[in-house]
Amino acid sequence: MNVNLALNKEDFFNRYGRAKYVSIYTLGCKVNQYDTEAVAEQFKERGYEVVPFKEIADIYIVNTCTVTHLSDRKCRQILRKTKKINPFSILVAMGCYAQAVSDKIQDEVTEVDIVIGTNRRKELIDIVENFSISNHGTNNELITNYVDNIMEIAEFEELTISQMSEHTRVYLKIQEGCNNYCTYCIIPYVRGKIRSRKEDNVIKEASRLAINNFKEIVLTGIHVASYGKDLSNVSLNTLLPKLNNVDGIERIRMSSIEPIVVTNEFVNMLVTTKKMCQHFHLSLQSGSNSVLNRMKRRYTTQQYFDSVMILRNLWPDIAITTDIIVGFPGETEQEFLETLEFVQKVGFSQIHIFPYSNREGTIASKMSEQISSQIKDERVKRLAQIEAKLRYAFLDRECGKIVEVLFETSQNGISTGYTSNYLKVEVATDEILTNKINKVSIDKRVGDVLSATLIK
Repeated sequence: MNVNLALNKEDFFNRYGRAKYVSIYTLGCKVNQYDTEAVAEQFKERGYEVVPFKEIADIYIVNTCTVTHLSDRKCRQILRKTKKINPFSILVAMGCYAQAVSDKIQDEVTEVDIVIGTNRRKELIDIVENFSISNHGTNNELITNYVDNIMEIAEFEELTISQMSEHTRVYLKIQEGCNNYCTYCIIPYVRGKIRSRKEDNVIKEASRLAINNFKEIVLTGIHVASYGKDLSNVSLNTLLPKLNNVDGIERIRMSSIEPIVVTNEFVNMLVTTKKMCQHFHLSLQSGSNSVLNRMKRRYTTQQYFDSVMILRNLWPDIAITTDIIVGFPGETEQEFLETLEFVQKVGFSQIHIFPYSNREGTIASKMSEQISSQIKDERVKRLAQIEAKLRYAFLDRECGKIVEVLFETSQNGISTGYTSNYLKVEVATDEILTNKINKVSIDKRVGDVLSATLIK
């Protein structure tokens, strides 16, 4: 039956004999995961209980993704299935896909009650509860689409978290939006222009997370490299040393950045920022200069390689991971071979490989010489073979070393965690090491995992 969610926690329980339930399903990136956690905490503060997605809830929120056409399809599938769990529930489409197709999503997926997009998440509880009142016939003006023109949003929406489910690492969102408009990417159109979070608010959240016993923070955003460009005298170079001084935080990890960030000033800052993890995800996308130019990337392969070497001169054991798109429009066999050669020259510790996905509204979608799915699939396989060799070679080089591990789980006599350079390690021990940093000796590689011995 329909329930009145506008009732406060006590009145709701007195009328219905239970709590108010909300459930959230998240698709996509680290930023979406952060946004989901922030929304969940808002609901908890207002007396709601957050329940697993397959359970009966009064409100279902699907935090959507639109990075590829497959993401779009999955979003529609999840939205259609969700209402079947509880036909009387309120279904909210939130996030990037909802933003991208806000004008037609309720026609495509009629089960959707409310569309919220990538802004106004702080208002969501009030929006849902007003909708609930409307369902009880006390409000005749029913608004269901709350998507803004994201290009007109100039300030960072201050969402906060104090927890992150089932992790000793926690995401800390420091910025929103992107001004680069790479020719293949839809994200700037659904996330808007760069909006950086104020340094004081970042530091306050890091301190709050440290109090809640998180030892590692992962700085995330849509384009982390642009942090501070819309603020005065603020950048990663000013923020990271301040985070380094937060008591209780033992590690600072960065999500994806671009090689242009790696300047002499940046590296000089890293020298004194002792809590920085020796792992950088440097976005590449292609190892061919001509493809990079068509993508409207802002660096060459030589500039990229120079950035890698600067970091390796600082930290010889640093892990460099990256993303590569294969089958970009017009990518010739020769250009693809240039990518294969370049990734081996760099020696990545891991590569995330994506076949190019045509996104309506981007410049690349209108380019001639679109590559067939068959060729893209074949190139993915060829690159994946090289990626596996590079990944295993990097892991094998760690054998025999003594490293520190932040352990995340301890179950059935096995403790599992990650090194500073983001390698998964397992140790056989009866000790409960969860959320502790311990030294281990790396014995051998077992698949993608390093088997180690605890040093006491």
